[in-house]
Amino acid sequence: MRPQGQALERLLAARRLRERAVEAVLWACAASALAVTLGIVWVLVSNAWGFFGEVGVVEFLAGTRWAPFFMQPGYGVLPLLTATATVTVIALCVAVPLGTATAIYLAEFAPARVRDTAKPVLELLSGLPTVLFGYFALLVVTPALQAVWPGIATFNLLAPGLVIGVMVSPMIISLAEEALSAVPDGLREAAMAMGASRRTTVLRVLLPAALPGVSAAWVLAASRVAGETMVVAIAGGQTPRLGFDPTEAAATITAYIARVALGDLPPDSTGYQGLFAAGLLLFVLTLGLNIAGLVFRRRLLRRWS
Repeated sequence: MRPQGQALERLLAARRLRERAVEAVLWACAASALAVTLGIVWVLVSNAWGFFGEVGVVEFLAGTRWAPFFMQPGYGVLPLLTATATVTVIALCVAVPLGTATAIYLAEFAPARVRDTAKPVLELLSGLPTVLFGYFALLVVTPALQAVWPGIATFNLLAPGLVIGVMVSPMIISLAEEALSAVPDGLREAAMAMGASRRTTVLRVLLPAALPGVSAAWVLAASRVAGETMVVAIAGGQTPRLGFDPTEAAATITAYIARVALGDLPPDSTGYQGLFAAGLLLFVLTLGLNIAGLVFRRRLLRRWS
Protein backbone atom coordinates (compact mmCIF):
# COMPACT_ATOMS: atom_id res chain seq x y z
CA MET A 1 0.00 0.00 0.00
CA ARG A 2 1.26 3.44 -0.85
CA PRO A 3 2.38 5.77 1.97
CA GLN A 4 -0.39 8.21 1.07
CA GLY A 5 -2.99 5.44 1.37
CA GLN A 6 -1.62 4.32 4.75
CA ALA A 7 -1.71 7.88 6.06
CA LEU A 8 -5.28 8.28 4.87
CA GLU A 9 -6.27 4.99 6.49
CA ARG A 10 -4.73 6.06 9.81
CA LEU A 11 -6.51 9.40 9.57
CA LEU A 12 -9.87 7.72 8.95
CA ALA A 13 -9.28 5.27 11.79
CA ALA A 14 -8.45 8.11 14.19
CA ARG A 15 -11.58 9.97 13.08
CA ARG A 16 -13.74 6.89 13.65
CA LEU A 17 -12.19 6.47 17.09
CA ARG A 18 -12.96 10.09 18.00
CA GLU A 19 -16.54 9.72 16.78
CA ARG A 20 -17.03 6.59 18.86
CA ALA A 21 -15.57 8.36 21.90
CA VAL A 22 -17.96 11.29 21.42
CA GLU A 23 -20.88 8.88 21.01
CA ALA A 24 -19.85 7.08 24.19
CA VAL A 25 -19.67 10.34 26.14
CA LEU A 26 -23.09 11.45 24.86
CA TRP A 27 -24.57 8.05 25.66
CA ALA A 28 -23.11 8.22 29.16
CA CYS A 29 -24.63 11.68 29.69
CA ALA A 30 -28.05 10.49 28.54
CA ALA A 31 -27.79 7.34 30.66
CA SER A 32 -26.74 9.32 33.73
CA ALA A 33 -29.74 11.65 33.35
CA LEU A 34 -32.05 8.64 33.09
CA ALA A 35 -30.33 6.96 36.04
CA VAL A 36 -30.76 10.07 38.21
CA THR A 37 -34.45 10.26 37.30
CA LEU A 38 -34.97 6.58 38.07
CA GLY A 39 -33.08 7.04 41.34
CA ILE A 40 -35.37 9.89 42.35
CA VAL A 41 -38.42 7.79 41.54
CA TRP A 42 -37.02 4.87 43.50
CA VAL A 43 -36.32 7.01 46.58
CA LEU A 44 -39.81 8.51 46.47
CA VAL A 45 -41.62 5.23 45.91
CA SER A 46 -39.59 3.19 48.40
CA ASN A 47 -40.13 5.70 51.20
CA ALA A 48 -43.76 6.41 50.32
CA TRP A 49 -44.49 2.67 50.25
CA GLY A 50 -44.03 2.44 54.00
CA PHE A 51 -46.24 5.47 54.50
CA PHE A 52 -49.11 3.98 52.52
CA GLY A 53 -48.73 0.81 54.55
CA GLU A 54 -49.78 2.86 57.59
CA VAL A 55 -52.10 5.41 55.95
CA GLY A 56 -54.69 4.60 53.32
CA VAL A 57 -54.54 6.26 49.92
CA VAL A 58 -58.09 7.59 50.33
CA GLU A 59 -57.26 9.12 53.70
CA PHE A 60 -54.14 10.68 52.22
CA LEU A 61 -55.85 12.18 49.17
CA ALA A 62 -59.21 13.10 50.74
CA GLY A 63 -58.21 13.99 54.30
CA THR A 64 -58.64 17.60 55.35
CA ARG A 65 -55.99 17.77 58.09
CA TRP A 66 -52.25 17.54 57.58
CA ALA A 67 -50.50 17.31 60.96
CA PRO A 68 -48.16 14.30 60.89
CA PHE A 69 -46.18 15.33 63.99
CA PHE A 70 -49.03 16.09 66.41
CA MET A 71 -50.15 13.86 69.26
CA GLN A 72 -53.22 13.08 67.18
CA PRO A 73 -51.70 13.04 63.70
CA GLY A 74 -53.54 13.79 60.49
CA TYR A 75 -52.33 12.70 57.10
CA GLY A 76 -54.75 14.38 54.70
CA VAL A 77 -52.84 16.19 51.95
CA LEU A 78 -55.75 18.39 50.82
CA PRO A 79 -54.54 21.48 52.77
CA LEU A 80 -51.21 21.33 50.94
CA LEU A 81 -52.95 20.73 47.61
CA THR A 82 -55.34 23.67 48.00
CA ALA A 83 -52.47 26.03 48.78
CA THR A 84 -50.49 24.74 45.79
CA ALA A 85 -53.52 25.13 43.54
CA THR A 86 -54.17 28.66 44.82
CA VAL A 87 -50.63 29.82 44.10
CA THR A 88 -50.70 28.12 40.69
CA VAL A 89 -53.95 29.80 39.65
CA ILE A 90 -52.78 33.24 40.80
CA ALA A 91 -49.44 32.85 39.03
CA LEU A 92 -51.07 31.69 35.80
CA CYS A 93 -53.53 34.59 35.91
CA VAL A 94 -50.46 36.84 35.71
CA ALA A 95 -48.14 34.77 33.53
CA VAL A 96 -50.56 33.63 30.81
CA PRO A 97 -51.80 37.05 29.63
CA LEU A 98 -48.47 38.77 30.27
CA GLY A 99 -46.36 36.08 28.62
CA THR A 100 -48.71 35.49 25.69
CA ALA A 101 -49.12 39.19 24.91
CA THR A 102 -45.36 39.74 25.10
CA ALA A 103 -44.73 36.75 22.84
CA ILE A 104 -47.20 38.08 20.27
CA TYR A 105 -45.54 41.49 20.36
CA LEU A 106 -42.03 40.07 19.97
CA ALA A 107 -43.04 37.65 17.22
CA GLU A 108 -45.24 39.94 15.12
CA PHE A 109 -44.88 43.61 16.03
CA ALA A 110 -41.52 44.33 17.66
CA PRO A 111 -38.66 45.78 15.58
CA ALA A 112 -35.59 43.61 15.25
CA ARG A 113 -33.62 45.84 17.61
CA VAL A 114 -36.26 45.57 20.34
CA ARG A 115 -36.49 41.80 19.87
CA ASP A 116 -32.73 41.34 20.06
CA THR A 117 -32.60 43.42 23.25
CA ALA A 118 -35.63 41.91 24.98
CA LYS A 119 -34.64 38.26 24.64
CA PRO A 120 -31.36 38.50 26.61
CA VAL A 121 -33.14 40.52 29.29
CA LEU A 122 -35.84 37.86 29.61
CA GLU A 123 -33.20 35.14 29.81
CA LEU A 124 -31.46 37.10 32.56
CA LEU A 125 -34.76 37.38 34.46
CA SER A 126 -35.35 33.65 34.24
CA GLY A 127 -31.82 33.00 35.51
CA LEU A 128 -32.12 34.97 38.75
CA PRO A 129 -32.10 32.91 41.97
CA THR A 130 -35.63 32.25 43.19
CA VAL A 131 -34.67 33.26 46.73
CA LEU A 132 -34.44 36.85 45.45
CA PHE A 133 -38.00 36.62 44.17
CA GLY A 134 -39.06 35.24 47.54
CA TYR A 135 -37.68 38.16 49.51
CA PHE A 136 -39.00 40.59 46.90
CA ALA A 137 -42.47 39.12 47.46
CA LEU A 138 -42.11 39.36 51.25
CA LEU A 139 -40.44 42.76 51.58
CA VAL A 140 -41.85 44.69 48.61
CA VAL A 141 -44.99 43.14 47.19
CA THR A 142 -46.65 42.23 50.49
CA PRO A 143 -46.31 45.76 52.00
CA ALA A 144 -47.64 47.21 48.74
CA LEU A 145 -50.64 44.89 48.91
CA GLN A 146 -51.20 45.73 52.58
CA ALA A 147 -51.28 49.43 51.70
CA VAL A 148 -54.13 48.73 49.29
CA TRP A 149 -55.70 45.80 51.16
CA PRO A 150 -55.16 46.32 54.92
CA GLY A 151 -56.64 42.96 55.88
CA ILE A 152 -54.02 40.89 54.11
CA ALA A 153 -51.66 38.89 56.33
CA THR A 154 -47.90 39.37 56.38
CA PHE A 155 -47.48 35.85 55.05
CA ASN A 156 -50.00 35.14 52.33
CA LEU A 157 -50.40 33.32 49.04
CA LEU A 158 -51.29 36.33 46.90
CA ALA A 159 -47.85 38.00 46.94
CA PRO A 160 -45.84 34.88 46.04
CA GLY A 161 -48.43 33.98 43.42
CA LEU A 162 -48.04 37.35 41.72
CA VAL A 163 -44.26 37.23 41.88
CA ILE A 164 -44.09 33.65 40.58
CA GLY A 165 -46.36 34.71 37.72
CA VAL A 166 -43.80 37.30 36.68
CA MET A 167 -40.97 34.83 37.28
CA VAL A 168 -42.33 32.16 34.91
CA SER A 169 -43.42 34.63 32.23
CA PRO A 170 -40.09 34.28 30.32
CA MET A 171 -40.83 30.57 29.86
CA ILE A 172 -44.21 31.33 28.30
CA ILE A 173 -42.73 34.13 26.19
CA SER A 174 -39.99 31.93 24.80
CA LEU A 175 -42.17 28.91 24.00
CA ALA A 176 -45.14 30.91 22.72
CA GLU A 177 -42.92 33.09 20.53
CA GLU A 178 -41.36 29.97 19.07
CA ALA A 179 -44.82 28.54 18.35
CA LEU A 180 -45.97 31.73 16.64
CA SER A 181 -42.80 31.88 14.55
CA ALA A 182 -43.39 28.29 13.42
CA VAL A 183 -46.65 29.23 11.68
CA PRO A 184 -46.01 29.33 7.91
CA ASP A 185 -45.73 32.77 6.34
CA GLY A 186 -48.32 31.74 3.77
CA LEU A 187 -51.07 32.09 6.37
CA ARG A 188 -49.97 35.62 7.18
CA GLU A 189 -49.79 36.57 3.53
CA ALA A 190 -53.17 34.99 2.75
CA ALA A 191 -54.87 36.88 5.58
CA MET A 192 -53.26 40.15 4.53
CA ALA A 193 -54.28 39.54 0.90
CA MET A 194 -57.90 39.18 2.00
CA GLY A 195 -57.76 42.62 3.63
CA ALA A 196 -57.30 41.57 7.25
CA SER A 197 -55.49 43.99 9.49
CA ARG A 198 -52.37 42.96 11.31
CA ARG A 199 -54.22 42.68 14.62
CA THR A 200 -56.97 40.58 13.05
CA THR A 201 -54.39 38.36 11.39
CA VAL A 202 -52.70 37.70 14.70
CA LEU A 203 -55.87 37.09 16.72
CA ARG A 204 -57.94 35.23 14.12
CA VAL A 205 -55.28 33.35 12.14
CA LEU A 206 -51.87 33.07 13.76
CA LEU A 207 -52.88 32.56 17.39
CA PRO A 208 -55.42 29.78 16.62
CA ALA A 209 -52.87 28.13 14.34
CA ALA A 210 -50.20 28.23 17.05
CA LEU A 211 -52.58 27.34 19.88
CA PRO A 212 -51.16 23.84 20.54
CA GLY A 213 -47.69 25.31 21.05
CA VAL A 214 -48.98 28.23 23.09
CA SER A 215 -51.05 25.83 25.21
CA ALA A 216 -47.93 23.75 25.78
CA ALA A 217 -46.22 26.88 27.13
CA TRP A 218 -49.11 27.44 29.54
CA VAL A 219 -49.08 23.84 30.76
CA LEU A 220 -45.31 23.75 31.25
CA ALA A 221 -45.52 27.05 33.14
CA ALA A 222 -48.17 25.52 35.42
CA SER A 223 -45.80 22.64 36.11
CA ARG A 224 -43.03 25.10 36.92
CA VAL A 225 -45.27 27.03 39.30
CA ALA A 226 -46.46 23.91 41.11
CA GLY A 227 -42.87 22.87 41.77
CA GLU A 228 -41.63 26.27 42.98
CA THR A 229 -40.23 26.15 46.50
CA MET A 230 -38.29 29.18 47.73
CA VAL A 231 -40.77 31.94 46.89
CA VAL A 232 -43.69 30.26 48.68
CA ALA A 233 -41.47 29.05 51.52
CA ILE A 234 -40.28 32.61 52.23
CA ALA A 235 -43.44 34.64 51.61
CA GLY A 236 -46.36 32.21 51.67
CA GLY A 237 -46.33 30.78 55.17
CA GLN A 238 -45.51 27.36 56.58
CA THR A 239 -48.71 26.21 58.26
CA PRO A 240 -50.97 23.79 56.36
CA ARG A 241 -54.43 25.32 55.99
CA LEU A 242 -57.42 24.04 54.07
CA GLY A 243 -58.98 26.69 51.84
CA PHE A 244 -58.42 28.93 48.87
CA ASP A 245 -58.16 32.32 50.59
CA PRO A 246 -55.07 33.99 49.06
CA THR A 247 -54.89 36.66 51.77
CA GLU A 248 -53.97 34.15 54.48
CA ALA A 249 -50.82 32.17 55.12
CA ALA A 250 -50.68 28.55 54.01
CA ALA A 251 -48.07 25.95 53.15
CA THR A 252 -47.77 24.45 49.69
CA ILE A 253 -46.39 20.96 49.16
CA THR A 254 -42.92 22.21 48.32
CA ALA A 255 -42.81 24.77 51.13
CA TYR A 256 -43.84 22.21 53.74
CA ILE A 257 -41.27 19.68 52.53
CA ALA A 258 -38.53 22.34 52.59
CA ARG A 259 -39.40 23.38 56.15
CA VAL A 260 -39.88 19.97 57.74
CA ALA A 261 -36.94 18.31 56.00
CA LEU A 262 -34.57 20.67 57.84
CA GLY A 263 -35.50 19.15 61.22
CA ASP A 264 -34.33 15.94 62.88
CA LEU A 265 -36.89 13.31 61.92
CA PRO A 266 -36.67 9.58 62.64
CA PRO A 267 -36.23 7.96 59.20
CA ASP A 268 -38.69 5.18 60.04
CA SER A 269 -41.45 7.45 61.32
CA THR A 270 -44.71 7.88 59.46
CA GLY A 271 -44.26 11.65 59.43
CA TYR A 272 -40.88 11.33 57.73
CA GLN A 273 -42.26 8.95 55.13
CA GLY A 274 -45.20 11.29 54.62
CA LEU A 275 -42.81 13.87 53.17
CA PHE A 276 -41.93 11.40 50.44
CA ALA A 277 -45.59 10.62 49.87
CA ALA A 278 -46.27 14.32 49.36
CA GLY A 279 -43.22 14.57 47.12
CA LEU A 280 -44.41 11.59 45.09
CA LEU A 281 -47.79 13.24 44.61
CA LEU A 282 -46.11 16.44 43.43
CA PHE A 283 -43.89 14.41 41.09
CA VAL A 284 -46.91 12.71 39.54
CA LEU A 285 -48.73 16.04 39.10
CA THR A 286 -45.78 17.80 37.48
CA LEU A 287 -44.99 14.76 35.32
CA GLY A 288 -48.58 14.74 34.06
CA LEU A 289 -48.38 18.44 33.23
CA ASN A 290 -45.06 18.00 31.44
CA ILE A 291 -46.42 15.12 29.38
CA ALA A 292 -49.47 17.19 28.48
CA GLY A 293 -47.21 20.05 27.41
CA LEU A 294 -45.13 17.74 25.21
CA VAL A 295 -48.29 16.33 23.62
CA PHE A 296 -49.52 19.84 22.76
CA ARG A 297 -46.12 20.75 21.35
CA ARG A 298 -45.87 17.63 19.18
CA ARG A 299 -49.36 18.35 17.88
CA LEU A 300 -48.12 21.74 16.71
CA LEU A 301 -45.07 20.18 15.04
CA ARG A 302 -47.22 17.58 13.26
CA ARG A 303 -49.56 20.28 12.08
CA TRP A 304 -46.84 22.28 10.30
CA SER A 305 -44.36 19.54 9.43
